[in-house]
Amino acid sequence: MIKGWVTPLLRSLLLIPIAALLLMPVVLSVVNSFMTEREIMANYAMLGKTDTSLFVNLKWIPDWVSFQQYDNVLIATPKFLYLFWNSVYMVVPIIIGQALVATLAAFAFGKLRFPGREGLFLFYLMTMLMPFQVTLVPNYLMADRLGLLNHPSSIILPGVFGAFGVFLLRQFMLHIHSSYIEAAKMDGAGILRILVSIALPMVKPGIAALVVLLFVDYWNMVEQPLIFLQDAAMQPLSVFLSRIQEDALGVSFAASVVYMMPMVLLFLSAERYFIEGIQLSGVKG
Repeated sequence: MIKGWVTPLLRSLLLIPIAALLLMPVVLSVVNSFMTEREIMANYAMLGKTDTSLFVNLKWIPDWVSFQQYDNVLIATPKFLYLFWNSVYMVVPIIIGQALVATLAAFAFGKLRFPGREGLFLFYLMTMLMPFQVTLVPNYLMADRLGLLNHPSSIILPGVFGAFGVFLLRQFMLHIHSSYIEAAKMDGAGILRILVSIALPMVKPGIAALVVLLFVDYWNMVEQPLIFLQDAAMQPLSVFLSRIQEDALGVSFAASVVYMMPMVLLFLSAERYFIEGIQLSGVKG
């Protein structure tokens, strides 16, 4: 009886401090975004100024709640919203495109039998294992040859055909028992009908997990826009945030809060499917 509640208690005592430590930067960003610029500079003025002291006055409650930083970001700085929509314009097509391509490819690799299937899938996975720096030069040369440099397509097209989504959804396709597909074939269903009516409903958690992971990955991209988009007006908001100077800490905190809200809202809306998708991604049926 005692053991039944001791184990969850010990688990909670271990996880609560870890969760608090991980959430502390987010909470501080939100709190600091409602401070005045003067208060922020007073709290962080000593950071890195001397070699002997790196003391920072971490305050969890502002002396005076101010919306000035949000006014600077959302109203006084139209560039922020413009770059925000640049991010949306690039990330949404990547997510939709890769989810569609990955679903079709994963179904083929997981449930269709054709010569060279395993070898082709292994070759496909090799592209996922390569870091961005390895494929940078070929992608740049290809984009230059196709006339896509300094255009969002130079980022959208490689993202649509990324290998990660295929790898993730294939694990879900393998989890679908073959008896469902065989029964559908006996009823006269074709490949497309099987995909739409059987496969898609059963891999919905995997698609939700893929959407969340892709959004976080491409919403925070910096290297690709810096290399493929020379025009600063076409770059996403993630690049703009990386360039905010130390003398604009208040704007930086407010911009960071606005920037992370889409990720938080997406995760909260797809939390159940995301957790289920992560749990089932390694199960093979």
